[in-house]
Amino acid sequence: MLTRKTLIFLLLSLTYTNLKAQQNKPDEKMGWFADAKLGIFIHWGIYAVNGVSESWSFYNNYLNHDAYMQQLNGFSALKYNPQEWVKLIKESGAKYAVITTKHHDGVALWDSKAAGATTTVKNSASKKDLITPFVNNLKMAGLKTGLYFSLPDWSYPDYDIFTREKKRYDFKKNPKRWNTFLNYYQTQLKELSNQFKPDLLWFDGDWEHTADEWQTEKVSTLLKSENPHIIINSRLDKRGDYETPEQGVPVVRPASKYWELCYTMNDSWGFQPYDQHYKSSNIIIRTLVDCISMGGNLLLDIGPKADGTIAPEQVQILKDLGRWTNKYAEAIYETQAGIPERHFAGKTSLSKDRKTLFLYIDYKTNQGIRLKGIKSNVKSMQLIGGKAVKYTKIDDLEYLLNVSPNDSDQDVTVVKVNFEAPIILAEAGNENISIEDLFSVHTKLDLSTYKLQKLSSVLDKGNNIFNTTNLTADGMNFNAQVKPLDQKVNNWVSKHAEALHKTIAGIPEGHYPGKTVLSADKQTLYLFVEGQPTGPIAIKGLENNISRIRIVGEGTMLNHEVYNKLYWSKVPGIVYIDIPKDKLDDRLTVIAVLLDGPIKLYRENISAIESNL
Repeated sequence: MLTRKTLIFLLLSLTYTNLKAQQNKPDEKMGWFADAKLGIFIHWGIYAVNGVSESWSFYNNYLNHDAYMQQLNGFSALKYNPQEWVKLIKESGAKYAVITTKHHDGVALWDSKAAGATTTVKNSASKKDLITPFVNNLKMAGLKTGLYFSLPDWSYPDYDIFTREKKRYDFKKNPKRWNTFLNYYQTQLKELSNQFKPDLLWFDGDWEHTADEWQTEKVSTLLKSENPHIIINSRLDKRGDYETPEQGVPVVRPASKYWELCYTMNDSWGFQPYDQHYKSSNIIIRTLVDCISMGGNLLLDIGPKADGTIAPEQVQILKDLGRWTNKYAEAIYETQAGIPERHFAGKTSLSKDRKTLFLYIDYKTNQGIRLKGIKSNVKSMQLIGGKAVKYTKIDDLEYLLNVSPNDSDQDVTVVKVNFEAPIILAEAGNENISIEDLFSVHTKLDLSTYKLQKLSSVLDKGNNIFNTTNLTADGMNFNAQVKPLDQKVNNWVSKHAEALHKTIAGIPEGHYPGKTVLSADKQTLYLFVEGQPTGPIAIKGLENNISRIRIVGEGTMLNHEVYNKLYWSKVPGIVYIDIPKDKLDDRLTVIAVLLDGPIKLYRENISAIESNL
């Protein structure tokens, strides 16, 4: 017989076990998502016929609704080959795909039976269900299925909003019409859930109504009743499982444990033939690295043409991405966020057991690469898929790696650092170097570049050791008064004196993957560039306009390109600066970025874009 005390204990234990199980469920269902790192977004719809903005073009009255919907007649999908799509997606290294089943224009790409639905089966030239064959091929390929679904439907006669200028009715005064719409869109969600059993539902457009008005609790229950493990993004009135920053790569890691950057290859989601502002494959690969280093995913968008073919520029980027992801799979999938940038001038990630640190190196150098503040014992260092990496232990906490340019990847090289136990980092401290240490000749090793790297770290934190010397802005007649003198360091200092004379601490981590300083008036940003970059160097979150960019010490003017500065968004784009190889300094290059005023930086969370007038 069970005593009352024993029974109460068993009940409490059972309750505790159930609570723990419920708490663990989110992590269990999010496991594949956290490990995936790369997904492909597909914006396909009738807007590809004329190459106009998806849905927004009629909402903003760039053309009227009738003219927009006439594109149904040209939406043929004649060359649509879902098997080839999936093959290309898998080749890219993506582990999941998200396709637009219905955008804000209300055109369903599947055979929706909801009353009043506009579908590609009934209403377009294709006369096809375009979702079913794609989902079938995804599942056969072992990729996870994501379905994009717009909550608003600007074409549906019982949705309250029609265009930016026109509203059909006040839904609060006409609840019957609003309920008709709610039933309509929830019927479509039931169809998607029952027919395709998606792993992920990607909502959009929740800003037009509140959670209660959308009945998000009911929708969430509806979806989970069919699939309790379904993942829902944050655009179901922030009740989803993960954040979805849009376009701009976050400067600081999003607050959510799980997040995904949705990102275009050019400036458009859907196919627009005259948008040739494509990012290079190198930039895309480094964007993926950026996301991985902060523990997030990249959802990279393609916009197929109306006939179902994919633009060659987009195909090439996916193939180039696949080359890199295949080579460095170990450092991509099933990793977690890396270590702070103060330990390494670049991006990093960690294995799940934290015994392996992956260093992403987007430049080539034979001058050594610093890894500092590491308390753990290193077992080995090696290139992924390659040879062992030689390194010198400078002191108990610091290593100097030697990766030959001949062994470097054309985009991003990955070094694998293995530890005997989970990594332990030294607490942040003030790094120092004296004038004597900087200019003295080392008796055994040529540490000139290493000392300059260390100098850049010291200056970055605001400790300008030249303030007590006779260094002037032009570097002339400078005398370090150190013997024997390291002439290589002395020559470098004289050449780059402008970036050393009375400069102050640089910008916070996250904006630039390296060291920086600012002029005293904060209007010139100096970037320290190590080695030979494999592509353009990048600055994130810079709100200022740029007046000019030049190479310090020799005056060459440089061009720059801004990507992801969307005219309707306050989030600044990313500044990319190409540096000619023949203008790089042998030891450490310095770039001066003259701004239109004292520097202003954007460090806020990047969220969904709710309007693009």
